[in-house]
Parts: sequence; C-alpha cells; structure tokens
Amino acid sequence: MKYSSGPKSLNLKLTLLVIGAVIAFATVYYTQSLVAKLQQREKEIVQLYANGLEFAADPETSNSDLSFIFNNIISRIDFPIILTDNKEQVSDKVGVGYKNIAHNPKITAEQLKALLQSKVKELASTHQPIDVRTPDGKILSRIYFGDSEIIQRLRYYPYLQIIFAILFIAIAYSSFSYIKRSEQSNIWVGMSKETAHQLGTPISSLMGWNEILKMNYNNPDKVLDTSEEIESDLSRLNKITKRFSKIGSKPELKSESPFVVIERVVNYFQRRLPHLGKSVVITMSGEKEVKANLNSELFEWVAENLIKNALDAIEHKDGKIHFLIQKSKSKIEIEISDNGKGIESGNRKDIFRPGFSTKKRGWGLGLSLSKRIIEDYHRGKIFVKSSAVNSGTTFKILLPASEKIT
Repeated sequence: MKYSSGPKSLNLKLTLLVIGAVIAFATVYYTQSLVAKLQQREKEIVQLYANGLEFAADPETSNSDLSFIFNNIISRIDFPIILTDNKEQVSDKVGVGYKNIAHNPKITAEQLKALLQSKVKELASTHQPIDVRTPDGKILSRIYFGDSEIIQRLRYYPYLQIIFAILFIAIAYSSFSYIKRSEQSNIWVGMSKETAHQLGTPISSLMGWNEILKMNYNNPDKVLDTSEEIESDLSRLNKITKRFSKIGSKPELKSESPFVVIERVVNYFQRRLPHLGKSVVITMSGEKEVKANLNSELFEWVAENLIKNALDAIEHKDGKIHFLIQKSKSKIEIEISDNGKGIESGNRKDIFRPGFSTKKRGWGLGLSLSKRIIEDYHRGKIFVKSSAVNSGTTFKILLPASEKIT
C-alpha cells in the first residue's frame, strides 16, 4: 500500500516557509520604519538644540533670556549627546558638554574627558554631527548624538521576534511530525489488524470445509455442498484482495446504484446476524434508480464498516439500523441511522482520526478508512449528521450524482 501524502506535506511546508518569510520581512520592514521615524525625530531635536545655540551666539540676541528654550529642549533629550567646540574638544560640564553618557561618577576629570573623546568617535560612526554656526557661517561647535534606548531596543526587536518565531515553529513542527508519525503508525497497525480480521473469517471457514471434505470424501452430495461453500469463501477472499489492492492507487469508478451496492452488503449481514447473538433489524428505503460513480468493492467496504460500527454501538436486544438513499439536486444523500449508545459530543471530532476508538478491542481504522474512500476516491463527504447519547447516531454520506447508465 502506498500513501500519497508526500507532495501535500511538502506543499504545506513550503507554504508555511513562505508565509513565515513574509511575516519576518514585514516585521523587519515595519520596525525599521519606526526606527527611521524616531531617528528623524531625535535629529530634529538635536537640530533645534543647535539652532538654539546659534541663536544664543548671535550678538543681537545674546542678551535674550534663553533659559526657558534650553531647559525645554535639553529636558526632551533622552539619547547620548556630546557638545564639542570647533576643535572638537569636549567640555566635561554635565548638561552643557554632554548628556546621557554612562560613566563611573568616581573617575577623575581627565579620565572623564578621555571617555568623552572616545565616545565622540563612536557617536560619529552612528550619525553625522550637526554643526553650530555663527551668523557669518563659521563653525562655533559641533553636536554628536546617538540613538536612544528605545531605538536600540526597536532595532533588535524584530530579530529577537524572528528567533522566538523560529523556535516556536521548530517546536510546532516537531510536535506535528510526532503526531503524524503516530498517526501513520496507527494506520499501519490498524491496517495489519484489519487485514487479519478480514482474512480470518473466510480462512477459518476454508479450514473447516477442508476438514469436512476429509471426513466426507466418499459422499458426493456432501462434497458438492461443501464445494459451493468453499467457492463462496474463495469469492470473499478475492473481494478482500481487490479492496486492499485499491487502497493507495486510483480506483476505477463506474456508474452504479448505491442502493444496490448497499443492499448486497445488507443481505450479507442479514444472513450472519443470528450468529452475533443480537436481535438487530437492518432496513433500507429510498431511491433505487439513482446512480453515482462508484468503485463497488471499496464502497461495499464503507457500508460494512458503518454497519459494524452500528452493531458495536447497539448494546440492547432491539437494535435497528436503517439506510436512506435519496437524490437532492446534483448530490446523492445516504443516511445510516442506528439506535445504539450514540457518540459523546467530545468524541465527534475524533471519530474519523486513525487510531481513535471507544471500543475495548477496536483499533480505530474503520471510520478513518471509510472517510478516505469516500472523500479521496469518490469526491464525496462523510460526517456525523446527529448523535445523542443512549438514543443513536446518524451518519451522512454525500456523493456526486451520475446520470450515466452502464
């Protein structure tokens, strides 16, 4: 058997990768745009500060009261700033020569000046200094400035976000891969058990018929009867082989009546219900002439799984299973109802998941396999229409109708 989920999985991974790259690019672009705007704002503050100094250097305005202007401008500065003279010599007077420069308060004046001089070179590599000029255009002083703490944080924020996103995706991907491997393991285990279960009954019968033949080899009538039963079991084995051979490959679809196909399965179970020790009645109603493109071997398997599921759900002696087949516009609607124990609301989303089962001896593959057959091979839908605890469940299958008659 072959499961063709590789290309879909690869497409999903590529899609997630592209989406992740777009999100990362958008995050970096948006954050860097904010950084650029904040840097421009801080540059405008420095420029305003420089204009204030130029205003103060003008002899015509030197007697003006500029304390209010300078106090308001300087109070808004929350980033490193150093004021030098025209020879780029730094004043060690805090609030005038520099602001927001971290240093040890116990260092000497000479050490502070050396620190400020080295800081000037560092700030010059960050931003172009702004010149303070006299009215005749001569450079009076220069203002060196750096980025505020908020800009520095914003600058590194997108990269931290990307790192956390990568870690999250890695963890999510690992979890997804583990769940997928677990599901695949459940599928293989379930298919192995399903194979053993499907083959077990006819093989056991053949072994029994073989013993009967040995005991009655000289009784022609008994041999003839036994031969017919052997032929029936061999036909069943052939049908099982065809079913399993079609899983994983594209099955051939023919225009057939779902009513007729389901009726064959119902008749098969009707003959075996007395051996189950349950009083269960399986009935059918609806439109026998409506047709859909079906693979009869696989569709019979779906009907068998749904009947088995219903039989397992019926724990009383007055069991009822009913199939209703009818056409609605371009769809064929098939409802399978039982009066069993129902499905708890918390389990409805999991019943089609491989490996999920509420039965003690179940391996949780029947409904999962049925969903694959209906949706992947017949382009239909299968779902729980309604269910109530201790009242029963109704499954619904939707198939595209076919008007072709073969």
